[in-house]
Amino acid sequence: MTVDAEMYKAGMRRLAASVAVLTVGLPDGRRHGMTATAVCSVSAAPPILLCCINRNSAARAAFSEANNFAVNVLAASDRALADRFARPMDAEERFAEGLWARDRTGAPVLETAIATFDCERSHSIEVGGHTVFFGEVQAVRVRSEHIMPLLYAHGGYGEFAAARPVPLPDLMWVPDWRTEV
Repeated sequence: MTVDAEMYKAGMRRLAASVAVLTVGLPDGRRHGMTATAVCSVSAAPPILLCCINRNSAARAAFSEANNFAVNVLAASDRALADRFARPMDAEERFAEGLWARDRTGAPVLETAIATFDCERSHSIEVGGHTVFFGEVQAVRVRSEHIMPLLYAHGGYGEFAAARPVPLPDLMWVPDWRTEV
């Protein structure tokens, strides 16, 4: 049985994720970046993470060419940057806003990010319609824990809020599964 692509996407929209801007710095000084939620830890020892980029993305070629990349985890206050890096525009023009620096590998890092992971690209693989890039983390920056992340779910942005205890009657669950979009 084949799962319907739209139903799969509907299910994945319910998977809340942190929003990041992925960036690369090329040897000739050019920078590229894009907004993404497909970032995952692979290993803590040694520190390795992965990010997935759609093969149709305008930034994918730059990520394939670069030996570095950075994952800039956005704060809730960085929503405008998430939108900016998701829109079609000149690669360098995207960096006209935000406080950008370069870290150990030369990849652009966002000073206002709640965390940055500066990575050397170790390898990549093609899976489905995406390229999965693996990065060996060379440097990590983190900001104060009280700064909340920007989240993405149900097709929109949101912010983290701690769960509150739910009264027992409200925990009674009645199945309402849908199998079509």
